[in-house]
Amino acid sequence: MPAGEPQSRPWSQEDHDFMAAALRLAERGLGRVAPNPSVGCIVVREGRVVGRGWTQPGGRPHGETEALRRAGAAAEGATVYVSLEPCAHWGKTPPCTDALVAARIARAVVSCEDPDPRVSGRGLQQLRDAGIVVEVGLMAEEACELNRGFFLRLTEKRPLVTLKLATSLDGRIATPGGESKWITGQAARARAHLLRASHDAVLVGAGTALADDPQLDVRLPGLASCSPVRVLLDGRLQTPATHRLIAQADRQPTWLFTRADAPQERIGALRDAGVDVVTLEVGAEQQQIDLQAVTEALAERGITRLLVEGGGQVAAAFLRAGLVDRLAWFQAGKLIGGDGLPAVAGFGRDRLADVPGFDLERLERLGPDLLECWRRAG
Repeated sequence: MPAGEPQSRPWSQEDHDFMAAALRLAERGLGRVAPNPSVGCIVVREGRVVGRGWTQPGGRPHGETEALRRAGAAAEGATVYVSLEPCAHWGKTPPCTDALVAARIARAVVSCEDPDPRVSGRGLQQLRDAGIVVEVGLMAEEACELNRGFFLRLTEKRPLVTLKLATSLDGRIATPGGESKWITGQAARARAHLLRASHDAVLVGAGTALADDPQLDVRLPGLASCSPVRVLLDGRLQTPATHRLIAQADRQPTWLFTRADAPQERIGALRDAGVDVVTLEVGAEQQQIDLQAVTEALAERGITRLLVEGGGQVAAAFLRAGLVDRLAWFQAGKLIGGDGLPAVAGFGRDRLADVPGFDLERLERLGPDLLECWRRAG
């Protein structure tokens, strides 16, 4: 049997329950482990959980190592449920396959294969070669979706992109006079901070920076350390040094993308303030920074999950470029009217066949507001 071939046998309810628990553990690492995947692992012996773990901040220790450490001697003869193929290569930590073999486990249930060429199929085969029963494919769709950002970084050289919008029912983010605080309520705003915590970086354009002076951090009890890298698109270097994204760059990593022909004196001042300035070449016929180049640069820097928070021009640019994988749309039960500021500016699609489409994944009630989570169709 090929190393990564999914099993055809039926899975037991116990198998489903334990793998679902491993996936929930894996979710804990999202936003904290880049450029690594977030992996959950549960060690089960005689129907009882004897160890569990998930990828730790910074990407190590890995989930399998954590689970085995907690299981200790009880791991011998156990079944291990792991949300992604165990690594089979030396990096900053030894291979997880070596740890599993040394622990003398009897069975490994793996949700999906790791597309990393250093691992892909090798981890599964090493376990089989050691006499461990290996079964692959349980809840594979859920596992692949959980680490979609890690997969995209490997296969398309870009992170997963989530576009976050907070609007009235008619898709407006501000009144005609520019008032926007607050369209949604406290519960929705807290949920938006939790969304930031699950992403590696959060991005805005210069227009939003100038209008709102955002902090782009996580202001929830106990999660301040989970604030993502702040990314600012500012091709003309309009953002003054007094704005919080610049003034607080020494507290939270801040990356600014601008044109290669931007004034060197201004770039130097930003770097002196602690901002990591990234310059990109822009052709004479182009007016805006190439977002494909931005996402590729972010991936090169290890970003696997990017949250785009606006405003309307940036949202339209990402949609126009076909880079939006998910929508997180917070809606308040309010109507502002057609003269309000739209969440998404025009992006030049005349035919319905050419507009981006999304499939609804889930709805969440947040006090008086609603969160709609959508996935790109196809």
